[in-house]
Amino acid sequence: MSLFPQPQANVAVIHTDAQALHIAEEIAVQLRRDSALRDRERRLPHPELELFSRSGLWGISVPKAYGGAGVSNVTLAQVIARIAQADASLGQIPQNHFYALEVLRVNGSPQQQQRLYAEVLAGQRFGNALAELGTKTAHDRTTALSRDGDAYRINGRKFYATGAIYAQRIPTSVVDEAGVQHLAFVPADSTGLKVIDDWSGFGQRTTGSGSVVFDQVPVAAEDVLPFQSAFERPTTVGPLAQILHAAIDTGIARAAYEDALHFVRTRSRPWIDSGVDQASEDPLTLKSFGHLAIRLHAAEALLERAGDYLDRAQAEANAETVAAASIAVAEARAISTEISLAAGTTLFELAGSQATLAEHGLDRHWRNARVHTLHDPVRWKYHAIGNYYLNNENPPLRGTI
Repeated sequence: MSLFPQPQANVAVIHTDAQALHIAEEIAVQLRRDSALRDRERRLPHPELELFSRSGLWGISVPKAYGGAGVSNVTLAQVIARIAQADASLGQIPQNHFYALEVLRVNGSPQQQQRLYAEVLAGQRFGNALAELGTKTAHDRTTALSRDGDAYRINGRKFYATGAIYAQRIPTSVVDEAGVQHLAFVPADSTGLKVIDDWSGFGQRTTGSGSVVFDQVPVAAEDVLPFQSAFERPTTVGPLAQILHAAIDTGIARAAYEDALHFVRTRSRPWIDSGVDQASEDPLTLKSFGHLAIRLHAAEALLERAGDYLDRAQAEANAETVAAASIAVAEARAISTEISLAAGTTLFELAGSQATLAEHGLDRHWRNARVHTLHDPVRWKYHAIGNYYLNNENPPLRGTI
């Protein structure tokens, strides 16, 4: 019996945006069950992930020409936000799956696209092995791709490999002998490949974001795609990755906000000086909820706007459209970072000391937001946005502004 996850039978194929949104809403209700328990016990969500992937949602970005729904980026972001609202870890697990599919769309050959898209529609999940520890910057890579006859071998170690433990393929960033980066779609059961469940972050605890070790791992030439070139010309690879991060944080914010509403309505007591009988009538609590609601709605609106810009850039990728999409996504990332952290903190201020009891698991919202929003620094997004509007300077093509 294989130790690695196998593709599921009876995987649904989604054909429209409306269908994707409807299914996301349906399964989110199920994924929310026991989400606090899974977080508390760090119970990896294998059954929930099977439900998620069998729903067909992991294939919604596959282009229509290859049998998928080819949904808009507005829809893709809304689906991820809704799943992240139900369970922030489950919302993050497919992030690099969709990222790899965008690299495939932008840089893959027709033969690679046909084969790998078909695998996704059949139920295969792609993880990731991109980041490395100990390099000079977060973007440097040392994992080596070397020739072995007509194929290749990979040597190196990766960390923060979200979803690798659940995946049938692990897209891996590698550097060839000439120093050029590629993306290798490595089968998870390859000889010499080891996935280690050593993620110990205090948030996003069940994402499976551990380590992957490559020891002379063989990879076929047809499973290796150009990667570096996606950032040497205007493409939507970077902003696509970033809008998914913004969607995850927006979903976390919505979850914290909804839990705060429920707790204050049903359990919290009013402050003695308020002169009211119910916490939901406390005038200062009302003001705080109003402030939260406005910022949350702004984040959701900017996420939708960013999806529109990204759709335009995918339809016609050039320096202007990609820069505009990158900035729109950066704006969504900035506000989603702030509201996810604010909602997770303000929840306790409004709900009171009862809300801190471990049995409620409400601390997971702030922990999830704090860990996930460290993906890249929001302060540099403000810099790029200001530079774009004030000095007409386009943001970096690498997309992690």
